[in-house]
Amino acid sequence: MPRQRSPMESLARELRRTQTDAERVLWQRLRNRQLLGHKFRRQLPIGPYIVDFVCVERQLIIELDGGQHAEQRARDAQRSAWLQARGFRVLRFWNDQALKETNAVLEFVLRHLSENPSPQPSPLAGEREL
Repeated sequence: MPRQRSPMESLARELRRTQTDAERVLWQRLRNRQLLGHKFRRQLPIGPYIVDFVCVERQLIIELDGGQHAEQRARDAQRSAWLQARGFRVLRFWNDQALKETNAVLEFVLRHLSENPSPQPSPLAGEREL
């Protein structure tokens, strides 16, 4: 019998099927270890959030923001703080940057991949590892 998916896993799966143009362009350059051999995953649930792209090995998250994010800066800051408290580095780009300045975005990501990742804190009580 197939394993039952959680609501977060189902939503992540749907988000993978309905990518934005910016996500599609960036994913074509991140997938299959094309960026110096680093493995990226897309639309991955981490705690209460689904992140756009993540290199778990380097604890690096890439978030692409559309126009709606201009109105939800406080929520995005809270989300980034939660992820950073768990040892992730979060890079945010506008969709427009990913579409028009793809190489510059990837160069910025590469610089962060080459840095030492933040130390991974222990999971908080009741949380599980990725």
